[in-house]
Amino acid sequence: MLDRSQYSVPLRQATVGNEVQALRTTSRDVTRRWFLRQAILTALATPAIAVAQSRALPRVGFLFYGAPGASPEVAAFRRGLNELGYIEGQNVIVEYRYAGGRPERLPAVAAELVRLKPVVIVTPGTPGSVAAKAATDTIPLVFAGVADAVGAGLIANLARPTTNVTGLTSISSQLGGKRLELLKAVVPKASRVAVLYNPSDPSNALAVKALQESATNLGLSLQRVEVQKPRDFEPAFAMMKEGRAHGLFGAAGLLTTGHRKTIVDLAARARIPAIWGERQFVEVGGLMSYAADFYDQIRRSAGYVDKILKGAKPSDLPVEQPTKYELVINMETAKFLGLTIAPALLLQASEVIGG
Repeated sequence: MLDRSQYSVPLRQATVGNEVQALRTTSRDVTRRWFLRQAILTALATPAIAVAQSRALPRVGFLFYGAPGASPEVAAFRRGLNELGYIEGQNVIVEYRYAGGRPERLPAVAAELVRLKPVVIVTPGTPGSVAAKAATDTIPLVFAGVADAVGAGLIANLARPTTNVTGLTSISSQLGGKRLELLKAVVPKASRVAVLYNPSDPSNALAVKALQESATNLGLSLQRVEVQKPRDFEPAFAMMKEGRAHGLFGAAGLLTTGHRKTIVDLAARARIPAIWGERQFVEVGGLMSYAADFYDQIRRSAGYVDKILKGAKPSDLPVEQPTKYELVINMETAKFLGLTIAPALLLQASEVIGG
């Protein structure tokens, strides 16, 4: 007869082994389900975390008169931020708004930017700064490259702005006399100088207003030539030729700077020596310019942003004035016009193009 007792231990061991294996399988299933659940929860939570983090980052506005895309102005501002340790999307958000080169759109674009309630708004140039100031008297504004911040009504005092506005002024409107002096040095026999400007541009109007006394002291008479649209350029140069202008004073602004290549080519065709209020004109073939470095001022506006983000008030931040100016001369254009640039003047130049 078969003794079943000899099988009792193996049978029990088999039963226990099955139970252990079942427990292991169950444990793996539970672990797998737990990790799957955590992965799902993490995936669902990540967008919420990202949104929360983006909302926590300080928001800076940048009101630009140009069009979207690569521009030296935007690049200069980003460089200034990076130098101070700010990286967009990581520790700061910059809201860019563009007027597309149309000054009449600046008030609406400024109002749109104000509605986003940034901590501070940066505004290169006079027209954009004036539009931003009209849009808000509470959000801090930092301007850059403004020709005459007091004359434009942005501030009352350079040392203590006392409002929500501060920044960097190019004091370009005060450089008219020096520019005429430089033009006279290149064209000694000049007695009549045309002034190309846009009367609707506040920076242009201020520059021309301050020009007459300097012209009188240099024995120059001024021929004011207004342009308000690109189609005005060719008739303007026809007027200069008719008025027998010996030289040209070109006021920099949204209209003229935005169409600088066209204007410089017209000046060359009319064979009129010109001095400009921004180096960009010389880079595309203009004769010479004398001005503060506009892009450098935009870069340094990031320093004001940094201070405001750290709690400073615009009213306590003095407006910065340029400490140096650039004289840029294009020797290829001088040769084309048959002009001889004195060695002493070349020594004063910050940069000489061509030669």
